[in-house]
Amino acid sequence: MLTVKNVITNEDVVAKTLKEKIEKHQAKIGVIGLGYVGLPLAVEKGKVGFPVLGFDINPARVDRVNAADNYIGDVKDEDLKAMIDKGLLQATTDFSRLAECDVVIICVPTPLTITRDPDISYIQASTEEIRKSLRPGQIITLESTTYPGTTEQVILPLLEKTGLKVGQDFFLAFSPERVDPGNKRFTTKNTSKVVGGMTPYCLEIAYALYNQTISNVVPVSSPAAAELTKVFENTYRAVNIAMVNELMMLCDRMGIDIWEVVEAAGTKPFGIQTFYPGPGVGGHCIPIDPFYLTWKAREYDFHTRFIELAGEINVEVSYYVINKVMRALNSVNKSLKDSNIFVLGVAYKKDIDDMRESPALKIIELLRKQGANIVYHDPYIPVIEPHGGSTIHLESVPLTDAALADADTVLILTDHTAVDYERVVEKAKLVVDTRNATKNVLRNREKIAKI
Repeated sequence: MLTVKNVITNEDVVAKTLKEKIEKHQAKIGVIGLGYVGLPLAVEKGKVGFPVLGFDINPARVDRVNAADNYIGDVKDEDLKAMIDKGLLQATTDFSRLAECDVVIICVPTPLTITRDPDISYIQASTEEIRKSLRPGQIITLESTTYPGTTEQVILPLLEKTGLKVGQDFFLAFSPERVDPGNKRFTTKNTSKVVGGMTPYCLEIAYALYNQTISNVVPVSSPAAAELTKVFENTYRAVNIAMVNELMMLCDRMGIDIWEVVEAAGTKPFGIQTFYPGPGVGGHCIPIDPFYLTWKAREYDFHTRFIELAGEINVEVSYYVINKVMRALNSVNKSLKDSNIFVLGVAYKKDIDDMRESPALKIIELLRKQGANIVYHDPYIPVIEPHGGSTIHLESVPLTDAALADADTVLILTDHTAVDYERVVEKAKLVVDTRNATKNVLRNREKIAKI
């Protein structure tokens, strides 16, 4: 804690003043990036009385926030409207207004390049904007997932080019986001928060900041430790998903139902956590974070073979799905080329409107390369736009009886709850189910091929 010393230094005064402003909810908070992480965070800060200024390079997104037009499923419409109506939340594209903020939180994307290397260009661009108006008495925290060392080796040198010193004039910390889109049980508020500061004062102020809105804040010794914590969490999931996906492919050859095996194993009350197979991994973390770790490990002449193997398996499983579709069509004397495939669900997991890194995109591309004709339905994703290396442009079609009947096969890639799978199986000629969405369908099971 900030303690009384025989000699009170300038850094003591700066730190004490900022911490008091935070604890009294008088500090103005700036949030850079108003996406799946940034907007829920901004709303949570506003709900306890902090004035919040959101920054984004997308003018349309800024206009929607200022109009209380919600676009993030994890934010309640009424909460966003209340924050806007009370004047506690505003959004802007004017990054010079960062000077107004006592706290600046970076919540920008950290994708991979086409060669699967980390792309931290959004972090660097945000830091450059902060540097232009950095002043004494500010704390900067990074929440974007990244490799260990980013805060200290990338952000800190840029900020100290101003001549200001970390821990004395300004404060710097890393606290990884732990957003799980669509999770109704664990939200921004009740999901524990790890935080690591560049100096003891940095840690104490960052802890005080997050402690105002998060139920449990977990301090660690450094930003690098916090950065690695985040990468480890998602690598753990990627590795375990790869294991069950590999078992799925073995079970397919053995003629054993992988879903039955996983669910039976999950009844053990200790020593196991249930992971389910699927058509691949998706989302903003699991397909990306392990590559951040393996890339950084090479700097230390260390090769994360186990993690890299898991990544290979999770890529291979998408090709396995293509093979499964081909085998299913062959069973009814159809070829994949020129077949009509109705893809059901393209979001990376059920009941959300998020398709970042969704395996459905790769599978659709692979099917099209094989000459298949693709249409899709997803109640949460009205259109697939070309992005990254993908050239797909498709619009969701209605889930009609005629559309189901016209398809040579229905391919379930996302198991949205709102879909009537009994009806899907009844109307379809053939169903390839990659999510066990049809497990409760009792009739017409001869039409179903599960992975």
